[in-house]
Parts: sequence; structure tokens; C-alpha cells
Amino acid sequence: MVHFKRGRLSIACVCMVLGFMLAVQFRSTQDIKASVPYQRVEDLSARLQQSEKDKDALQAELEDIKSRAGEEQNNKIGEDLRSAAGLTALEGPGVVVTIEDSKKSAKADEDLNLYLVHDEDLLKVVNELRAAGAEAVSINGQRMTATSELRCAGPTLSVNNVRSAPPYEIRAIGDIKTLENALKMRGGVAETLKVWGISMDIRTSENVLVPAYKGSTKLKYGKVTDRQEETP
Repeated sequence: MVHFKRGRLSIACVCMVLGFMLAVQFRSTQDIKASVPYQRVEDLSARLQQSEKDKDALQAELEDIKSRAGEEQNNKIGEDLRSAAGLTALEGPGVVVTIEDSKKSAKADEDLNLYLVHDEDLLKVVNELRAAGAEAVSINGQRMTATSELRCAGPTLSVNNVRSAPPYEIRAIGDIKTLENALKMRGGVAETLKVWGISMDIRTSENVLVPAYKGSTKLKYGKVTDRQEETP
């Protein structure tokens, strides 16, 4: 009987110890299971914060690139406009045309002015060059612009209110062959001037320098407007 009671007590003790060990193991397992998601959340949160920082850095870099690209584009547009307006010196392939008064002697019944170079003669040359695609034109160092005037001033010619005497040197930048052919075409300005003995020498060059316009660019009457032209 005593042995039976001792056996039951031993079994009870073993069961208690086993139960305690199972409880401890279960708690440890639960703690591990609980800590793994928590660590995972912390890891994901740290990665998310780093991604946000990287995104902000890339966004700032993108904005900087856009800003610099826009500034460069604006500068390029401004430079192109200044060049087209004649405000910058240009160099490139083109032609150099030299025109001089005729060395022929006028007959008694002829007008002496027929043997002299006039503003309309130079205008014909300039118009032919521009029609042939000349990107820049100058006359005796004066850049021709949208506001340039070319007129007779006594025995001389005035360009941009600057007087000059013959010989007149016209420089033009563009496709060499096209410019040259435009001046030499049959019935063109060169043949017309040749009738009166007015010489027109055409020289081609791969590096023609056309100076910048040096006059005033201020407008006295015109102003910028957004108004569109009204159609009838």
C-alpha cells in the first residue's frame, strides 16, 4: 500500500515537472512567435523610411536637372534670338561680294548716275542673298537687321545711319553654292550691273565673319502685346 502511494506521488511529481516544462516551452514559443513579426515590422519600417529618403533625394535631383535643363534651354533660345536679330557676331561659310562704281565714261547724252552704285543696287543684292537663305548679311561692316535702313546720302550710302563710300563689301553667311548661284543667275543682279560697267566680284569662303549690330535696340513706340491680329 505504501509502495502504491509512493508510486502515485512520483507520477504526480513527474507530471507536475512535465507540465511546467511544457508550459515554459509553450510560453517561449509564443514569445518567439510574437517577437518575429515585431522585428519584421521594425525592419520594414526602417526600409520604408529609407525608401522615402531615397525618393525625396531623387525627386530633388530631378527638379534640379529640370531646372538646369530649362535654364539651358532658355539660354539657348535667347542666344538664337539674339543671333537672328543680328545682335551677335557670326562666322561661317558664305560669300563676300565687292561692288564698285563703273570705270566707263558716260556718253554725252547719258546720265552719269547709271554708272554709279546706288542704294537700290545694294538692296537687290541683299534681297537675293536673303531669298537664297542667307542667315546674316552686312554692308561695309554694318549688320543688316529688321530695322536697318539703306539709302543714298549724297555721293555715299548710309547703312544704319553710318555713311560709307565705294567699294561696298557685302558679306553673307549661308550655303555657298546657293548664295553664289543666286547672284550669278541669268538675268540677275550681276548681269544687270554689268551692263553699265559696275563690277561685282563674288568670292566664296568657308569662314566669313559678319559683325554684330552696334546701333540702338530700344523701341520708342512699339510695345509687347498679347493681342492677336483681327481677321476681317
